[in-house]
Amino acid sequence: MRIRRLVIAVLLGAAAAAAQERAPGNDAIRKENMRADLFFLAGNEMRGRLVDTAENRLAAEWIKSRFERMGLKPAGPGNSYFQPYNLMTATLGDENRLEIAIGDTAELRQRVGQDYYPLLFSASGTVRGPLVFAGFGITAPHLNYDDYRGADLRGKVALVLDHEPGESDPNSPFDGVVTSEPSSALRKALYAQEKGAVGILYVSDVHNHRGGGNFDAAARNYWPAEPPRVRWFTLGAWADRVRIPAAQISPGLAAVLLRGLGLSLEELARSAETAGGSAPVALPGAQVVLTATVTRHVIADRNVVGLIEGADPKLKDEVVIICAHYDHEGADDNQIFNGADDDGSGIVGLIEIAEAYMAAARAGQRPRRTVLFAAWNSEERGLLGAWAYTEQPLFPLEKTAAVLNMDMIGRNEEVEAGGGGRFRGLPQQTAESNANAVGLLGYSRSATLRAEVERANRGIGLTLQMRYDNNVSNLLRRSDHWPFLNRGVPGIWFHTGLHPDYHTQFDRPEKINYDKMEKVTRLVHQTSWNLALQDARPALDRK
Repeated sequence: MRIRRLVIAVLLGAAAAAAQERAPGNDAIRKENMRADLFFLAGNEMRGRLVDTAENRLAAEWIKSRFERMGLKPAGPGNSYFQPYNLMTATLGDENRLEIAIGDTAELRQRVGQDYYPLLFSASGTVRGPLVFAGFGITAPHLNYDDYRGADLRGKVALVLDHEPGESDPNSPFDGVVTSEPSSALRKALYAQEKGAVGILYVSDVHNHRGGGNFDAAARNYWPAEPPRVRWFTLGAWADRVRIPAAQISPGLAAVLLRGLGLSLEELARSAETAGGSAPVALPGAQVVLTATVTRHVIADRNVVGLIEGADPKLKDEVVIICAHYDHEGADDNQIFNGADDDGSGIVGLIEIAEAYMAAARAGQRPRRTVLFAAWNSEERGLLGAWAYTEQPLFPLEKTAAVLNMDMIGRNEEVEAGGGGRFRGLPQQTAESNANAVGLLGYSRSATLRAEVERANRGIGLTLQMRYDNNVSNLLRRSDHWPFLNRGVPGIWFHTGLHPDYHTQFDRPEKINYDKMEKVTRLVHQTSWNLALQDARPALDRK
């Protein structure tokens, strides 16, 4: 009996040791504080915080002032709270044309909008050369996939399909039905350039997207006569790498180019659906002269970054990143897109968690690992602030234990019938059914990080929903954890779900569920504290 009691005592002791320590300051995370902050950040005076506006810059200064006042250490270059980087936008010049010669037939001379248009990230210049079909134009070594395997494209122009193989296959190695990063048009230009191509043309993957759409309308929308309110941007560091002209052509023009092969565009496109990539195919007799004049414009942008340094001499060089984004969709003459949930909610949660860490530090309780608090900019323009960080990380990515991303943590997921393309692939559901729920995105990429969130939630009591990592909604790639997952860093996006006010003028601070937002913020804080204390780091199961 005595031995039995001893065994029970040992087991109970082990269980107690395994139980998590309540993160210091967790109870001090208060909805009242976040509500006050959010009514400022998402108020009408901030006019939706659109990138490259005075209000967006003011939001960055406000976050910086909060970081500075609470005593976070500046994490940016030069002892600054800002991490600068450049965006790039573009305008179309006058000298743009596409000339095609096929065998002995007369030349075809195309003007912009007439079966072709240059792409925004295109380099300027004139190139000429024979045409080679290169499947989807993807090189992905981590998937053992290469559409250029063994090929030499020096002096040639590549013709590639849009999108990726198996895009409707949930079991596709290219992130299932989520659009994968290697399939982006800009990355395809870099792949072709690396193989020696002097230019690249893109055409619709018509076997997956029948009908091809209205090409003339697409060309007009791509290069509108009047500049749009919300401009297109890419990362300056990416655009600087593209040194070849790039253009989109219509399926009709592609069919003309393929005459020498005796195959239709659909037949050739289907042949590119392979497991490891398709060998490039020369298009007999097809010669191309492509002139692109695309003027690039550089816009300075910045993230806001502060940190609390880890206390462990060995682990302080490793970092846990807690993040959210501060930009939104701006305003026009008639309406303001306040962006209270998207992502004012994440930013005020970030500030509240930072406050909890600093209060704990003043009481002598510091994390073992360093914790970086990052307010990204330009998320709505393509996650560009987070991508910029991965280009020039403040801590080596291999020393980054995990990324905990908060984006839309203040409402209940609600999908109405007929919600439209914004809700594609999401089941119809009511807000009431999700009153205590928070979604996790990225859960399938790291079993150990998922387990850490589940462990942290034991003292919080939220319903954790894990269902959208492989969904045509593309939710997995629609927030700032995505660049880190693609660079080998475990990441989780805490997300209370889309709702009818998403990206409308009705996403206002008075509609936030502050009780729930408090619980989600406490969950992120507890998860981060656990990650910053333990010896082991989460493992990424797959990129």
